[in-house]
Amino acid sequence: MADPSSYRPKPGQIPDSPGVYRFRDEHRRVIYVGKAKSLRQRLANYFQDLTSLHPRTRTMVTTAASVEWTVVSTEVEALQLEYSWIKEYDPRFNVKYRDDKSYPYLAVTMNEEFPRVQVMRGHKKKGVRYFGPYGHAWAIRDTVDLLLRVFPVRTCSAGVFKNATRTGRPCLLGYIGKCSAPCVDRISPEDHRELAEEFCDFMAGRTGTYLRRLEKQMMAAAEEMEYERAARLRDDIEALKKAMEKNAVVLADATDADLIAVAEDELEAAVQIFHVRGGRVRGQRGWVTDKVEDVTTGALVEHALQQLYGEESGDSVPKEVLVPALPEPVEPVQEWLTGRRGSNVSLRIPQRGDKKALMETVQRNALQALGLHKTKRASDLTTRSRALEEIADALDLDSAPLRIECYDISHLQGDDVVASMVVFEDGLQRKSEYRRFQIKGFAGQDDVRSMHEVITRRFRRYLAEKERTGEWAEEDGTESPLTDAGVLTASGAPTAADAPTVAGAPTDAGALTASGAPAAADTPTAAGTDTGTDTDTGPVNGFKDDDGRPRKFAYPPQLVVVDGGQPQVAAAKRALDELGIDDIAVCGLAKRLEEVWLPEDDDPVVLPRTSEGLYLLQRVRDEAHRFAITYQRTKRAKRFRSGPLDDVPGLGETRKQALIKHFGSVKKLRSATIEQIQEVPGIGRKTAETIAVALAQAAPAAPAVNTATGEIMDDREDEAPETTADASGEPVPAGASEAPETTADASGEPVPAGAPDDRGQER
Repeated sequence: MADPSSYRPKPGQIPDSPGVYRFRDEHRRVIYVGKAKSLRQRLANYFQDLTSLHPRTRTMVTTAASVEWTVVSTEVEALQLEYSWIKEYDPRFNVKYRDDKSYPYLAVTMNEEFPRVQVMRGHKKKGVRYFGPYGHAWAIRDTVDLLLRVFPVRTCSAGVFKNATRTGRPCLLGYIGKCSAPCVDRISPEDHRELAEEFCDFMAGRTGTYLRRLEKQMMAAAEEMEYERAARLRDDIEALKKAMEKNAVVLADATDADLIAVAEDELEAAVQIFHVRGGRVRGQRGWVTDKVEDVTTGALVEHALQQLYGEESGDSVPKEVLVPALPEPVEPVQEWLTGRRGSNVSLRIPQRGDKKALMETVQRNALQALGLHKTKRASDLTTRSRALEEIADALDLDSAPLRIECYDISHLQGDDVVASMVVFEDGLQRKSEYRRFQIKGFAGQDDVRSMHEVITRRFRRYLAEKERTGEWAEEDGTESPLTDAGVLTASGAPTAADAPTVAGAPTDAGALTASGAPAAADTPTAAGTDTGTDTDTGPVNGFKDDDGRPRKFAYPPQLVVVDGGQPQVAAAKRALDELGIDDIAVCGLAKRLEEVWLPEDDDPVVLPRTSEGLYLLQRVRDEAHRFAITYQRTKRAKRFRSGPLDDVPGLGETRKQALIKHFGSVKKLRSATIEQIQEVPGIGRKTAETIAVALAQAAPAAPAVNTATGEIMDDREDEAPETTADASGEPVPAGASEAPETTADASGEPVPAGAPDDRGQER
């Protein structure tokens, strides 16, 4: 715990002007961002007697180790900079509103030649019209199904659209009149775009004019005795009215407004937003947040406005925003909203009439959301706290392990050996901190040696960061293991290949370059936001300047968990000892008997089956295994999909696709002459010669076989090795069954994937 007086700025250093300030912890990570009309007056409030500070503010200033600030010209600029830094640094002590779900929108892709109506979530894209958000995706589909009768706009995916264009046959919606079938030229691109614009106008609330026009057309058709057409128009009008009934009129003056309500207690706050367009409620959303700082209702509203409109512009920001309390001061926030919209925005508290009544409804929704959240959260918080305490007691730790890192090795009979690192903070997944490794130090199957390499690489980066910031010398006065002598290999001995280019900056396999980034041979990869398909993002720039951005290996855990038994634990402990790290606990969880192994202990720690601590360790271990095996399968599938053109130096993906498109297949390309290859745009004679040599040296692939009929496919379109699929859908060489992935049990012996453990689960 730091003493705020140790980093308090000297009198006269802080300017008396608008600005944004940042508090950093001992690892230089930004933990709080704030803005002020007067930096001098605001920062002085943080350096009072600790007993007079709010408990959360006291925790923040004692966690911080330094403070810095940036001066701006106006309060509006301070508001914009504060929002940008909160998004960039994700400070732990700032109020962070997170949606309890990803709300669906009704989107019309006006940026395409043939606009498409669909359900979309996530970040908004340029050129797409959005309506909502809606509480449920089925509500959007019900509305669209009614409107397609009147506005038969395309709803199919790009693949379906292309297939219909190729075959000349529309999909089912085209046959039943719910799509104008632009895929088969039943409607021109211009007319289809006009149809999509009419759909958008109707969804935007301009319904009266369109309904009156349809009614006139219906009456005219009846007078001309075109009764079938009149009946169809009548049904269209009824469908539109039914769609409109789904959104009742709440404001008679057809106002476009957002209503924001806040329900709070001492620890948490819930925010509810109603989006009203054309006097009708078009969408609803809500957030719940922990009040990690001492804030007023007005400040909560200000944070909610930043969250809502920080990345919006134009009509996405309504003319009127109704709130329960105004930010202090209100002028900069209102000016900021006006700038986002491009015209005047009214920010006020409703006093009477329909708007006040609607605000009361929104407030009731906020209270219900907070109550529901507290009901769910109470047991969750208690359970997580008890789990961490049980782990601390079982492993004889000084305190609860607030940050846990777990490592797992995955391979297929020694091929594509990879490792995963997952992070849990306060018992919850921290997916932005997940990392992946490729084992580069050796070839073959050796889980123990692989674990040693991964732990060494990960914590070597941690030590390098401490040395770079001067923390190593300041803490114990000893010399860092990362010196001119080189870096430690998997066996713990320095190697000449790893000799650093500058003092303390090792290079080569698993080391750091002179710039502080990991060498390409190491290729740990960041998981980012894990959606189930782990994207390989390439080499990670592990360290950055003192800017507070999250760095890849800069923060140590209190507990390292390895997937395995005594051999893996011993390897991890040996790696830490070789690096001189003795303040991080290590344990292993053997899957077969769910035993917890500690270094240098001959007997495991057996936690009760009903233990919350054991359940948390299982979750951590299983998540590491899932993350590792997904990455290993991705690499394996990529290897199976490789072809002879991949070995041609300097031939990128664009030119490979151009070659295949020009010749139709690799087989035809192999038989082409150098002059014929040169006919492809972007291919010169030297490149053509290189391609011809590479294809001549590559062995022809085996013929493809139709696994359903046994037919040999002589005229195959590519020359990739024949593959089939395993149970999970991953490609496997034809004629060979996929060998199970293996791991080690508590004794270090490999265990096949199919072998069940005591819970009957497959490894």
